[in-house]
Amino acid sequence: MKKIFFASLLTAGLFATTSCESYLDVNTNPNGPDQVVAPQFYLPAIQSELALGVQFDARYLGKYVQNWNHISANDVWDQHGFVASSDASGQLWRAIYYSMGANLTDMIARAEQEEKWDFAGVGYVLRAFGWQILTDYHGEVIVSQAFEPGRTSFDYDTQEEIYAEVRRLTMLAIQNLERTDGNVANSQLNRGDLIYGGDRTKWLKFAYGLLAINEHHLSNKASYNPDKVIEYVNKSLASNADDASVRFEGAVSNDTNFFGPRRGNLNTFRQSKFIVSLLDGTNPSLRDEALIGQDPMELFADQHMNDPRLPVMLSQAPDGEYRGVTPTVGVTEYEVAKRPRNLWNTPTDVVPATTPNKYLFGNNERFPIMTFSQLQFIKAEAAFIKGDKQTALDAYTQGVKSHLDFVQRYVVNDSNTPEDEAAVYTQRRQAYEASEELIPTSPATLTLQKIMLQKYIAQWGWGFVETWSDLRRYDYSGEVFTGFELPNPLYGLNQGQPAQRFRPRYNSEYMWNVSALEKVGGLNQDYHTYEMWFTKE
Repeated sequence: MKKIFFASLLTAGLFATTSCESYLDVNTNPNGPDQVVAPQFYLPAIQSELALGVQFDARYLGKYVQNWNHISANDVWDQHGFVASSDASGQLWRAIYYSMGANLTDMIARAEQEEKWDFAGVGYVLRAFGWQILTDYHGEVIVSQAFEPGRTSFDYDTQEEIYAEVRRLTMLAIQNLERTDGNVANSQLNRGDLIYGGDRTKWLKFAYGLLAINEHHLSNKASYNPDKVIEYVNKSLASNADDASVRFEGAVSNDTNFFGPRRGNLNTFRQSKFIVSLLDGTNPSLRDEALIGQDPMELFADQHMNDPRLPVMLSQAPDGEYRGVTPTVGVTEYEVAKRPRNLWNTPTDVVPATTPNKYLFGNNERFPIMTFSQLQFIKAEAAFIKGDKQTALDAYTQGVKSHLDFVQRYVVNDSNTPEDEAAVYTQRRQAYEASEELIPTSPATLTLQKIMLQKYIAQWGWGFVETWSDLRRYDYSGEVFTGFELPNPLYGLNQGQPAQRFRPRYNSEYMWNVSALEKVGGLNQDYHTYEMWFTKE
């Protein structure tokens, strides 16, 4: 490629025709800024584009991890495939290299010049977070040469090198965030920060959370250090109040959550059978026989009690039951009255822009990028691997209860049902938390399956990359992720293997950087099935 930046700029027009894309860059050309502006004017666009990059590509990754699947049969992404000669699944690449790109570099430089160390710290941790999710999504990517001026081709760095760079940048972020000298007191971080509103202490916790994620992904390696993971988590988010999420106003398309009905990006998606099984009591690892017949709603009176989160997170079929779709099968496996509704729970897929919010799928809903419950499950798994079952149980319990709190904020009274949803949530939650099967009181009865499945629930609808990292670390194991089944058939070019990575963005790499791409095997038709470094022993 002539230049990552140039190629991305050249193809910007292609993205303008996709579903409600917005561009929030500070400068006319973010890779050759017209002027260097104050740091607070860079930050909102950078944070928004990071969230949008994840959300945009979640339309594809969400199918790989079976958060949701397509309404029609034989969807290529449901099959762990890809669309050749297309930028589909390449928006995160574009967000990191182009939309954030030199804007973030300039923001950090300006912050350091003005001794706004908190701004610099936020910049470094956002850069680190971007590299972390990009390498976990694509594998080998371009880091060390990414922003070198004058280059016409760019070599790929190994994942091992990128993981080390994430740690270096995050430690540098911590050093800056801990500084109180210079112009920190007057930095105006609060004016540009859509995530924490300028709260430097929360950004410090975020940085430690990123270190925990970075370290924990190496759980298959002999060098894995669960004590270090636990240490980092203990320094990270302390409660749901510390959750990191990006704010959207929702009044106009350009400032609306990508998952909101106004944007219309998820109309043909349906919740998966797998997530339904985790919340309706049919999954054997999250089932308590004593809860059969204990549901407070008459419709479910003869069934296992539903998880209180089920009606808040998921959608009903017209007959009131909760069902999900099978990858590659679509909704036609059910008669019309039994087909699950869309993610907003509306009767048709012509969804008005003003449709009421449902869970994370609202026009003005914040989009999470790191949560307290997520990190508690990371701590629980690390402690479980170490053999410290009591610490694992304590973290697991905190993770479940904090996510129950997280979801409870989205409870609304639906006019379609006569029950008081808040009261039903409370009744179900009390029974759920009292269940020894669901929330054990003895460390001896805690299982790895419970930890990983509860983490899957807690990340459903937003933590796509981390969920995929978990599935790949355990080789898509249906024993660990009880009931999880890969699509059948898999995409024809996969040679019988599931996806392990997404191919680099077509209009950047396959058009302009072919020689470097060839060195890592990126021209091979099954490149997307190549195992990641971080999952290898």
